[in-house]
Amino acid sequence: MAAFCLFPLLLPFLGSAVTTLPASDPSPIPRLDLVSGWQMQSSAKISATGAEISRPGFSADNWYKLSQPETVLAGLVENRVYPDPTFGKNLRQIPGTSYGIGTMFANQEMPDDSPFRPPWWYRVEFRLANGRPGDRIWLHLDGVNYRANVWLNGQRIASSGEIAGAYRIHELEITSAARPGLPAVAGQTNALALEISAPHADDLAITFVDWNPMPPDKNMGLWRGVWLSRTGPVAIRHPQVISHLDLPGLAAAHLTVSAELSNGSDHPVSGAFGVSIGGQGLVHSITLQPHETRLERITPEGNPALNLTNPRVWWPYQMGSPELYDAKFEFTTSSDIAHAQSPQQLSDSQTVTFGVSEITSEMTSENHLLFRVNGRKLLVRGAAWTPDLLQRRPAGRLEAEFRYVREMNLNAIRLEGKMDSDEFFSLADRMGILILPGWCCCDAWQKGDKWDAANHKIASASLTDQLTRLRNHPSVLAWLNGSDEAPPPSVEREYLAIEKQLEWPKPVVNSASDRTTPLSGRSGVKMAGPYDTVPPDYWYLDREHGGAFGFATEISQGPAIPPIESLRRFIPASSLWPINDDWDFHSGGGEFKNIRRFTAAMESRYGAAGSLEDFVWKAQATAYEGERAMFEAYGRNKYAATGVIHWMLSNAWPSLIWNLYDYYLTPHAGYFGTKKACELLHVQYSYDDQSIVVVNGGADPVPNLRVRAAVYNLDLTEKFHQDQSIDVPADASLRVFTIPKLDGLSTTYFLRLRLRLEDAAGKLLSSNFYWLSTKPDRLDWPRSSWFFTPLESSADFRDLSSLPPANVSADATFALMKSG
Repeated sequence: MAAFCLFPLLLPFLGSAVTTLPASDPSPIPRLDLVSGWQMQSSAKISATGAEISRPGFSADNWYKLSQPETVLAGLVENRVYPDPTFGKNLRQIPGTSYGIGTMFANQEMPDDSPFRPPWWYRVEFRLANGRPGDRIWLHLDGVNYRANVWLNGQRIASSGEIAGAYRIHELEITSAARPGLPAVAGQTNALALEISAPHADDLAITFVDWNPMPPDKNMGLWRGVWLSRTGPVAIRHPQVISHLDLPGLAAAHLTVSAELSNGSDHPVSGAFGVSIGGQGLVHSITLQPHETRLERITPEGNPALNLTNPRVWWPYQMGSPELYDAKFEFTTSSDIAHAQSPQQLSDSQTVTFGVSEITSEMTSENHLLFRVNGRKLLVRGAAWTPDLLQRRPAGRLEAEFRYVREMNLNAIRLEGKMDSDEFFSLADRMGILILPGWCCCDAWQKGDKWDAANHKIASASLTDQLTRLRNHPSVLAWLNGSDEAPPPSVEREYLAIEKQLEWPKPVVNSASDRTTPLSGRSGVKMAGPYDTVPPDYWYLDREHGGAFGFATEISQGPAIPPIESLRRFIPASSLWPINDDWDFHSGGGEFKNIRRFTAAMESRYGAAGSLEDFVWKAQATAYEGERAMFEAYGRNKYAATGVIHWMLSNAWPSLIWNLYDYYLTPHAGYFGTKKACELLHVQYSYDDQSIVVVNGGADPVPNLRVRAAVYNLDLTEKFHQDQSIDVPADASLRVFTIPKLDGLSTTYFLRLRLRLEDAAGKLLSSNFYWLSTKPDRLDWPRSSWFFTPLESSADFRDLSSLPPANVSADATFALMKSG
């Protein structure tokens, strides 16, 4: 196949607000991201028409200038029209926030007086360099929320009937409207304008449920990128690479490649369709009829380039190396009826990054969903993601958060209706972190039995767009067709047909709840809580709800109190203590509108908090022992327990609930408890039977180990110790011995565990430390609800407050961590 050089994707800006799409001469296929130069204004303040607004040179002096495409509220905050909505109750100072605190604003219409009820206009100007005769120019809209009329150079090129749906990905051919249409008019300015309307209550839009408020603009506007591309007469779209391994071995991989080829010209075009992977290539000669679109699919049979020997296999980072390949798709024209003598030209080129891997799922004998990666069992231990409240994505933040996931020894992130940026999924691929995406609960997405024809169309198109975008990413573990509820039969039938048509290569689960549907059977997962504070032994004792059995798609210890330094960044100084409605405002919605249950449970165990500092340290102790116990219980019980997703990983704004690090990326005790519990080789204590357990998450056995357990009174006098030599099998949970019932213990006492290599050096491999009580937690099981199980009486750790302050010193060495 013909070689081609890489071409710069961007040229320097021409002027302060006009960017240029490079020429496609003769072989590179450039792309231009329209990042800078955007302006925004409410339609209520504009009398001009779309035809006028989209003309170059239109006077927009009174418009808001944006640093990038962003939502309406993000733009207004950037322009300081409204104060930082994350601080205190500033959100309530923004017009349009008359909806009740903690209510589902996504299911309500905009208030009549909301500035976000009328449409808002966005516009940007850019320039196109010279192209070749027959080139096609494309406009790409990756995220418009919710409906838009699109205008270019005075022409409407798409209506709000076509551009509708927050999760749609739109591609519009703008060749006839763009300037230049011919080389003779190269360099003229183009003007793009979008009139964007917010979603209605019954629209399939972006939703925040009860984990934080919905912004008053409902994230209306541009929430992902806008960009331009140029092709020749034939465009390549939706390239896909599917890998299949000869399991249980990994010595051979067989690839199937496909792509849509679209001839936009009025005449037949002949050419070469080529695919190259890892230095090997194949070429097929193809003729496309005028305006023909064809799916070209090439299987490994008879194509040696698609059969890899000893491939570099993609693994989640704890199981191996996340190896990646690039597949380059090209179409080079050779002749056409109108230009038979024209030389060969590269018409289009697309590069896809993929991984050689195979993810499957099965039901255990207890009807629990179990995943395998490349044939090996996987215990999923992850947490749930949310983007920023205003859909802002500062440079570098995503990579920091992915590093946190790895540092906590988690292996998965769940997305509930939050289909994030391409950078998000690329980071997951490179860093070996599994992603579990699916639709959201509690809004129009969950009401398929009430959809009209327009919603059916938008849902199907949204699923098609997102699965097409995600299907090459090896990090995607599975797709959830629903969240709290499975889709009704009519919708599920549509979804399954799309998934089959797109050759979706991963498992599909009907919902994130324990649901059974006629078309896909039982989900094999559960969503049975808790979401609020429970004691550590709950995870071992519960057999009905969130205890350590099966696959829990969302469970939590509830409130996660940030460090004092973070509290001071979002709660006014006058409201820091005692807890008040400023704190409640940064809690959740519904049952989680305050942290009173958490505070009562914490104080019953640790004593009443006498100050902010006292409250925060007791909250950290509660978070550490709770998060550690949850993940440890699921680790001990594998593979009767097959997966656990902590609700949540991150917060959309500064919050007191459901996170493992705070909005400012500050780790707190929950982060460290999770990191400890999820060690790949880990020694731990069982709250139910007092056994000492070693969990090995690796694929190889670990021989010649020694476990030591020591029990101490509050004054640190030793009351018991025991040592045991062990060999730990691969990917196993091994009970070593049990702590006997001991007399003479203080009400609060301590357990220290050590796991070492049994050699001369005695290298320490894992350690753990517990504070325990002679007074047990007693759970009120009959009063269990979907969100927690209350206590009849609790353990007693009040004596910890009498411990003398410790003198702590530490040394640290910092090294840059590669993201691959």
